[in-house]
Amino acid sequence: MPSDHLPPDMTWARLPGPVPADHAWVDCTQWRALAVRWHAEGGQLVALWGSDERPAGRGFVVHAVVIAAGTWRWMSLAAGGDDPHFPALSDLFRAAARQERALFDLLGISCAGRDTRPWLRHGAWGPADFPLRRDFAGAPPGTGSAHPYPFVPVRGSGVHEIAVGPIHAGTIEPGHFRFSVVGDEILRLEERLGYTHKGVAKRLEGMPLAEGGRLVGRVCADSTAAYAGAYAMAVEAVSACVVPPRALWLRALLWERERIANHLGDLGALCQDGGLAFGHTQFGLLKERWLQTHGRLFGHRYLMDVIVPGGVACDLDPTAIALLDGECATLLQTTRRLQHIIDDHAGLQERFLGAGRLDEAQARAMGAVGLAARASGIASDLRVFSPSPPYDTLKTRISMRPGGDVAARVAVRFDEIYESLRLIHTILALLPHGPVCVPCDHPQGGRGLGAVEGWRGVILVAVTCTSSPESHHVHIHDPSWQNWPLLERAVLGELVPDFPLINKSFNLAYSGHDL
Repeated sequence: MPSDHLPPDMTWARLPGPVPADHAWVDCTQWRALAVRWHAEGGQLVALWGSDERPAGRGFVVHAVVIAAGTWRWMSLAAGGDDPHFPALSDLFRAAARQERALFDLLGISCAGRDTRPWLRHGAWGPADFPLRRDFAGAPPGTGSAHPYPFVPVRGSGVHEIAVGPIHAGTIEPGHFRFSVVGDEILRLEERLGYTHKGVAKRLEGMPLAEGGRLVGRVCADSTAAYAGAYAMAVEAVSACVVPPRALWLRALLWERERIANHLGDLGALCQDGGLAFGHTQFGLLKERWLQTHGRLFGHRYLMDVIVPGGVACDLDPTAIALLDGECATLLQTTRRLQHIIDDHAGLQERFLGAGRLDEAQARAMGAVGLAARASGIASDLRVFSPSPPYDTLKTRISMRPGGDVAARVAVRFDEIYESLRLIHTILALLPHGPVCVPCDHPQGGRGLGAVEGWRGVILVAVTCTSSPESHHVHIHDPSWQNWPLLERAVLGELVPDFPLINKSFNLAYSGHDL
């Protein structure tokens, strides 16, 4: 980082590992000054979280990771011990708003000017209970009390509310959607999430880092390879572990296969919501065959426990490599035929075009990431702009569409399937020889970041540890934190019956941002 970009009394330290990040301790003035500067540079807030570091004498600590001017920057602020607080960032980065609310819900760390409504609290914890504090021993049932959530009212002639969820008429996770409408037109949508809290972050405090990967890989089953990969990268960084090249290439293969599996499933679901049952069944069949291959070659349909700290847990022989390459060639032909059918289907295109539109300016202002950002014309993809091995060799082609509507998000999914198939073919052709795993069970202390461009966007894992095995802290960040507010914006002016289609075109995670 150029020295003239830094306050003179600050020291930045380059973190080990494949994510090229610098870390610094800052005070409140520097925290705000840096955030203002990075925002002015067009920087993007990746994650905002807190940790209880009272055992180390630092009180409560707030952390922010920002990518600005192509550089990863992780700043940490000691927020105090008795009344922890910090300067808000949500006036600069909108995506910080819900993370600031979660900081108070989980740790009791507050900031001036924030939305004081609970985000993850649903009455399970008492007013003085903060589950991520080190001395939190668990609140007995009934400790907390549930109060009506103060949704923002919309006034006017003919305005009424429609409440949907948190329980839905399908096998999906819980989330509440409060619509303010006139007739069928949506004037406002307000989401209420936080019904899937599982205590993952708390559980990770007491687990050896080498064992935490199994739990992290189960945070969100549709992204298990990306979560496990980001966690492994962070643990390897604090362990000075050098992962064999063959393992790195196999990880990329798993991430691309996970991306394809989810895009196939989403395309089928979008066909179903758009009224083309044929597409739903065809894409469902393709996804099922894809997952069966996972189970046969990697031991799990959703790739759980394949990526581990130190490498991967299984290898491919020449027969398996030939099978995977042939499967990719077949899928490419079939997907192209299905895309032609979808593109020529007037009824489906009428539903897709213009629905749930989010233009580039809106998406950029709200901090959109991942597929949703690329479908609004924003060039955002870690595989391209911050490539870790082997992506620095593979030269990923970014998939972007300017439309910002359901049609654009469908088109990006098709583009990414084709690009992932190309990457997989290249990986299989160039797969290095050698071992696939090395020991990684001796953390040496310090901080480590892991980041993977998952199929929804950037999944980040931050690990802070000392030489004491009980003092580490793990933070996991899902891109849905950034993208859930996009849905609220995208449905304005749309009709209520189009909400399932628009919602599916984003397909955001409930569990991923509620740990």
